[in-house]
Amino acid sequence: MADISMTDRCDCGATAGPLGLCVDYYHGILAEEQSDPQMFRWHAPVVVTYLLQHPSEAHEKYLDDQFRQLQLYVDQGLDALLRLAAHSVARNNHRARRGYDMAPLAAYAPLPKGEPPGFSASFSGLPFKDGSFVFDGHLAYGDRIKAIAEATVESWTSVQS
Repeated sequence: MADISMTDRCDCGATAGPLGLCVDYYHGILAEEQSDPQMFRWHAPVVVTYLLQHPSEAHEKYLDDQFRQLQLYVDQGLDALLRLAAHSVARNNHRARRGYDMAPLAAYAPLPKGEPPGFSASFSGLPFKDGSFVFDGHLAYGDRIKAIAEATVESWTSVQS
């Protein structure tokens, strides 16, 4: 059995992949999104999934809402999450001053209290070929992001409050 040093293991429990730890994959995704509008469609699920797998890098007061957003994404898909985001932006603009509408997320479970669980899928497991995360198309990339999101919701849901 190979000896894995502490620098080869991420805070979420995943081992490093060819690009490094999850944070290296996360930064790589964010950088690639900047030049690829189709890839950018998955920005919100990427961010909330990463933060829920690495809560020490997040603002604790937002994690519950992010967990609910991730559940909405897993339950209803990317278009539903993008509609919620557009609705929130429109509602929160300086002219409306109505604030965020959390009603669409009320049906989803709150983030359980406790330590972050282990995850069956993580960012360091994402394939990266020919200098890209979308080497085999945007839908395939989106399916991989959704699989990590599903694993994140499943793991957090298993935490006993």
